[in-house]
Amino acid sequence: MGELVAGVDSSTQSCKVVVRDAESGELVRSGRAVHPDGTEIDPKHWWAALQQALDEAGGLADVAAVSVAGQQHGMVCLDETGEVVRPALLWNDTRSAPAAAALVEELGAQAWADATGTVPVASITVTKLRWLAENEPANAARTAAVCLPHDWLTWQLAGGGADHRQGAPGLDALVTDRSDASGTGYFDASSGEYRRDLLRRGLGRDDVVLPRVLGPTESIEGPGFRLGPGAGDNAGAALGLGAGDDVVVSLGTSGVVSARGERQGSDPTGTIAGFADATGAFLPLVVTLNAARVLDAAARMLGVDHTGLSRLALSAPPGAEGLTLVPYLEGERTPNLPHSTGAIHGMTLANATPANLARAAIEGMLSGQKAGVDALAAVGVHVHEIMLIGGAARSEAVRRIAPTVFGVPVVVPEPGEYVADGAARQAAWVLAGGSEPPAWATGGTPERHEGELTAGLEDRYREAAEKYLPRPEG
Repeated sequence: MGELVAGVDSSTQSCKVVVRDAESGELVRSGRAVHPDGTEIDPKHWWAALQQALDEAGGLADVAAVSVAGQQHGMVCLDETGEVVRPALLWNDTRSAPAAAALVEELGAQAWADATGTVPVASITVTKLRWLAENEPANAARTAAVCLPHDWLTWQLAGGGADHRQGAPGLDALVTDRSDASGTGYFDASSGEYRRDLLRRGLGRDDVVLPRVLGPTESIEGPGFRLGPGAGDNAGAALGLGAGDDVVVSLGTSGVVSARGERQGSDPTGTIAGFADATGAFLPLVVTLNAARVLDAAARMLGVDHTGLSRLALSAPPGAEGLTLVPYLEGERTPNLPHSTGAIHGMTLANATPANLARAAIEGMLSGQKAGVDALAAVGVHVHEIMLIGGAARSEAVRRIAPTVFGVPVVVPEPGEYVADGAARQAAWVLAGGSEPPAWATGGTPERHEGELTAGLEDRYREAAEKYLPRPEG
């Protein structure tokens, strides 16, 4: 066994740690801890969960390098002493939706897309800063630095923070990477520079400390180990999967459709976010707020567990006999409908069965992701097959129904901690250097599923979804 590296995934719901051999990628040990529920959280809970997960994973005493990947966009505000000003607003907190609309109106969607690759929606950090400035001006005034969840945890691991020893790293020691910075709404990944003029539009001032953006193999010194730049969760997953140019659909708390690209996107509709990846390239992606939890809700409604939901769905015919479920259960980001709710269309006496409802829930969730696949295809992404990952991909019904919704074969890798694995692979890259990350084996043979496209399903879903869109005036 050679040098060891650790990868951390601090997600919305939990913290996962993997320790791997830096050369071979072999898993040595791992740990996990849960995060509290909610759309805002005191970052101290992330730190406590990381400590618990690290303890379960055997600690870092023999580890040479660590990288942290994490949920994107969350607003972490620090005062001049390093204290957290207020609980962090997470990506799925939609209270900043009016602020997002105002920012877009002020500058124009095309200008935002050209500047940062992304048109602001409620999840983007700059909108949360506008909300803070308008609703909690005292907290906005107290803010001396703004960072993201993975930035804050990296800083804590380096010894930063208000609770650490005298002489600990200060705010100027905060670091991040291109992938996470590209989701703030005030960073241009093409130039590698912050747009402080856009930060000022959010917070009302631009004199706060922002994390230094590290390159893919740059690092800082930790207590006995190197600390890599880390990554946003989607970029971390792509690195962990070795996805290359494949289209990846991730079905977790949110749904994410992504594919590697060579240029920052500029989509004024806001459908495609022009984020960066963890290798120096770009990661255009489409995000929905609703994915795996649509299945949670359907199972709860039907009084079954997920195995039962899968069995019911597979017993129904493709298309659920015309039953269509629009899955906007917690508002939606794509399309940008933060205050919407879910709906069922086409219900009749004949098709109102548990099996059809189960199938409609899965088809509805997947149809939301199909809209993202179509958006990437429209800007030149070649969609010959789809790599399907995330918690919902563990459902047999999801795996088998997916190709009938997407219209192309679906490949399902072995379940794994892809984001934490990506962070560990980055940590190994930090140690090894070079132009490419280590070529670790990606695991066993993935499942491959094929199926005929369900006739009329895409049109039905589009028509049902369009009922939510604003009507032209006049």
